Amino acid sequence: MVAPTPIPLADGFPDALQALRAQMVDLTLRHVDGDGTSATAIPCLQLIKASCSTPKTAPALYEPGLAIVLQGRKKVELGTETLYYDPLHFLLVSMPMLPKGGVIEATPDKPYLCVRIGCDTATLAELMLEVGPAGTDAPPGAQSGLNVAPVSESLLGAALRLMQLLDSPQDQRVLGPLLQREIFYRVLTGPLGPRLRALAQQDSATRRLSRALDELNRRFSEAISIDELAAVAHMSASTLHQRFKQLTSMSPMQYQKQLRLQHARRLMLGSGLDAAAAAHQVGYESASQFSREYRRLFGTPPRTDIEQLLRAG
Repeated sequence: MVAPTPIPLADGFPDALQALRAQMVDLTLRHVDGDGTSATAIPCLQLIKASCSTPKTAPALYEPGLAIVLQGRKKVELGTETLYYDPLHFLLVSMPMLPKGGVIEATPDKPYLCVRIGCDTATLAELMLEVGPAGTDAPPGAQSGLNVAPVSESLLGAALRLMQLLDSPQDQRVLGPLLQREIFYRVLTGPLGPRLRALAQQDSATRRLSRALDELNRRFSEAISIDELAAVAHMSASTLHQRFKQLTSMSPMQYQKQLRLQHARRLMLGSGLDAAAAAHQVGYESASQFSREYRRLFGTPPRTDIEQLLRAG
């Protein structure tokens, strides 16, 4: 099979970044079989490919980590905010988020290509302690769990070295975690560093909110009250509600509802469950309520949506 031709970047893109990006494009095309998200032998590394643009934005669960676009362009919408990222900018996901997103530049000959590098709060906490306290406050307006920043040569270089381990299986176990640490060190010492440090600091409001998010992600199918979440986050119920909405653009209960619907969609798509069975498994008592809320979120009834996804795949 002939590999797709990479998209040339606009004039003025630094030659050093262009050279690094070209190597990463080659590695990605050699290690993905088709469209979608591909897991790799390196636990923190995923490769993403899309051969066509997304006709409409769709909600999805974004896990903590970085998304580095190598080719094409994507946008994400969180509440009233719209962020764009491309080969000049990376996306930082500070904690589990449920935005709407869509690929806006991609063709079969010039597909959208993206590298996702996951992180965990324990690694961030260790790095934060080694780097020391932040010298500046978080950038103005960086109040949500999603932020975009310019990609640097040092960040792209570290990400390339991590990807090169795909061709060196004997080095992955030892060097993979070291390169993951370097990548997030580069972010931690860059313009978005204060956002990562806030997540890593155990006593910060952001870290306490992440405990509530973790609890919702773990118990999404259960009935859980705002008071229970507030206790987990060591906040009052009103403070949790206010800060949760500021971070995610939705209330805790709206977040839980979207989590349920996302998991139900995966069950129907991946496990072949019908709508009623999937609804029951994620915590819905009423199949009709599930269908109404599913259609409101994804735009079509469950059965129609899954049939469309299967045909597209």
